[in-house]
Amino acid sequence: MLSFYRWLLYLYPSLCRREFADEMISVFRDAHADVSAGSVKERISFRVRETLGLLAGAVREHTRIIGGSDQSISFRGFDVRPEFRFPRSTVFLMSIIFAGVILAMEKANTIQVKYAAGAGSIWPSLPWFLGFTLLFTCAAAMVGWGILFALRRTGVHRLANIQAGPNRTD
Repeated sequence: MLSFYRWLLYLYPSLCRREFADEMISVFRDAHADVSAGSVKERISFRVRETLGLLAGAVREHTRIIGGSDQSISFRGFDVRPEFRFPRSTVFLMSIIFAGVILAMEKANTIQVKYAAGAGSIWPSLPWFLGFTLLFTCAAAMVGWGILFALRRTGVHRLANIQAGPNRTD
């Protein structure tokens, strides 16, 4: 399996292979030693996972080099690199929020049916509401920017203090 793994490493770009191949082989060798005492199912699962991970990593690195971007393509469960994951409690909290939104929508529908039978439509006043909301948001942003400008915390002031070149004193 180690020789097959080394052969698969040739699918990576040469720069990545030169930089990471020794470390990847070392990690694979340690992981393979841990799994070799396991059941046949564990060994097959390990080999499939590692093979798919190497293939996905090679495609991702070639795509990154061709595209000139540092952003990687995600192949979900086959990624070799660790990525950010939400805590398990997030799913629970999002479910509670979703249930609250559904409950609020149902309550609003009940109130509309009960009290607004002859009240008419809100559509004529909607553009005015949206316009005032946009105006208020812009005014709040301008006030916030004015405060930051007065305290000399804006990007304009930070850029004015940057020193470039060898004259920089730390």
